[in-house]
Amino acid sequence: MDTIFLMNSLWVMVGAILVILMIGGFILLETGSTRMKNAGHIAGKTILTFGISSIVFWAVGYGLIFGEGNPLIGLSDFFYSGYDVEGLALSGSVFFLFQLAFAGISLTIAFGGFAERAKLGAYLVFAVLFSVIVYPPIAHWIWGGGWLAEHGKQDFAGSTVVHLTGAMAAFAATLILKPRIGKYNKDGSANNLAGHNQVFTALSVLILWVGWFGFNAGSTVSVDGAFFGFVALNTNLAAGAGVIAAMIISWTVMGKADVPTMLNGALAGLVAITASCAFVDTWAAVLIGFISGILVFYSIRFFEKKGIDDPIAALSVHGTAGIWGTLSTGFFATPELATVGEPGLFYGGGLHQLGVQALGVVSSGAFAFIVSFILLTIMKAVMNGLRVTEEEEIIGLDMSEHGSYGYPEMVKAEKTVINSEPKLNA
Repeated sequence: MDTIFLMNSLWVMVGAILVILMIGGFILLETGSTRMKNAGHIAGKTILTFGISSIVFWAVGYGLIFGEGNPLIGLSDFFYSGYDVEGLALSGSVFFLFQLAFAGISLTIAFGGFAERAKLGAYLVFAVLFSVIVYPPIAHWIWGGGWLAEHGKQDFAGSTVVHLTGAMAAFAATLILKPRIGKYNKDGSANNLAGHNQVFTALSVLILWVGWFGFNAGSTVSVDGAFFGFVALNTNLAAGAGVIAAMIISWTVMGKADVPTMLNGALAGLVAITASCAFVDTWAAVLIGFISGILVFYSIRFFEKKGIDDPIAALSVHGTAGIWGTLSTGFFATPELATVGEPGLFYGGGLHQLGVQALGVVSSGAFAFIVSFILLTIMKAVMNGLRVTEEEEIIGLDMSEHGSYGYPEMVKAEKTVINSEPKLNA
């Protein structure tokens, strides 16, 4: 066997494993950021839905993205059987597994908008629909040779494909499901329904940070020239700048270095650099990450003031930072590194690439939101609502959906005096 073929395959296999381990990071992130009465539900449904997305991706998802078709969708290579892909310098099976992991991560992000109030059945049905109808078309447009790829859209590892797509689906879900009981008072002011474990949340960020080396550096899908090292360096610098910026802005505005804000700043830096990690210099990676850390702080406050209950800040971390990261290559992509598309505005490329990036954000974001909103609206009608009852939400989804608590020795059903005005029957 050719040595380079083998080394490429080994490297991308390591990347795939790191990305799949990020599912564990998301379990801890969502669990730690929400209340303990829902912890077991969050952990179990995340593993279950990753299993569903894996089977759907094998059956149709891969073919819809990478199959031969037209600029809008692939129409071949369904039920992938392990064959190697012509012209690909690594094992086809490894490449398939790597792409499968990305699809699973995007679905996990989308489910951030369901947290603490959706029925388990809603997760299961939407996992299938998202994996067939929402994610594959956008991935085909950008990574599968579709119409945005023909325009030179830059999205190295998925700020748009993975993160913005997931965030827009989460946005649709938050609008349809409406806020959790107790989040907003009758006068519209917001209450802080704090997560139950900051240690879980911090550990999740570390796991995701490490996993991102598979996400971004693994997307080189090659060991040639060890370029993955440069991509990993940019990734790490952006995350570091994001957490520092978030600490500075929260300390400045709130008078305290808020821990959740700092953690979200690190994730925002990672999301933002995902599109541009292979196209920009290291100083630009630091700047991109720093700006994302500030953006996520104000974005979270903006959505909360608008009455949008986003328990794990999926809209801000993956949506706002995803948009900024996608646009950033339109500013900072260098002539030497822009192997896709054109250099950015600050490197003599004019407004062309920035326009292409903006087109990608608008078209992909709108498609993900509109299609998700329609699907969830239909599901709501067919399934007699997507949300658990008021009593079930107060008891917690661990007990109401599964009959046992994630922390059976610690959790008691909440007996809360509700002074809010929930809008149920979603």
